Amino acid sequence: MNSRANLECAIAAIDRANQADPNREQVDHEYLPREYAYSLHMTRWLFELEPKPSARMQIACRAQHLERWTMPRSDYGEGRKNYYLWRQACGLMHGRRAAGIMSECGYSPEECERVETILTKRNLRDDEETQLLEDVACMVFLERYFAQFFDDNPEYDKEKWLRIVRRTWGKMTPRGHSAALKLAGGMPAHLQALLQEALAGES
Repeated sequence: MNSRANLECAIAAIDRANQADPNREQVDHEYLPREYAYSLHMTRWLFELEPKPSARMQIACRAQHLERWTMPRSDYGEGRKNYYLWRQACGLMHGRRAAGIMSECGYSPEECERVETILTKRNLRDDEETQLLEDVACMVFLERYFAQFFDDNPEYDKEKWLRIVRRTWGKMTPRGHSAALKLAGGMPAHLQALLQEALAGES
């Protein structure tokens, strides 16, 4: 296969896998499998932040939550430590699955390993492609899920929300910051106020 055919093969296989998600998310006027919808949001934001992304970045973004419903958060217990253990386990699973799909679609072992590394986020601060993936994921969270996450957790006090916003901001590059500030103008007033307070003094 040529490079375009390799990419189309990998994206199609990832989409088929994510379309098996039994959960649903409303996108415009239709309900899509949740992780398939998430993968479309990731692809859209990738092209917003990087107009000419590499094939491996397109695959990594499409596979960011590949079959995540098969690894429920509830399996890892409560608390922040268990949350991070779950996130790490998810990253390893997504990376292995994406690498396997890429191999079946004719990618070299080196390219498969590279995407697996990006998805596990082992070198977030020192790897430009991993950092781009994180910027994209943060933008998807802010645009699509932040408001609902806020509504779903009324027990969180203000200081906890400020920490969440600051941690999210701290994961992003200046490119992501710029996109996030543009997006913030369309958020509900209470979230805009939270962002403004959380980011006061941040660079």
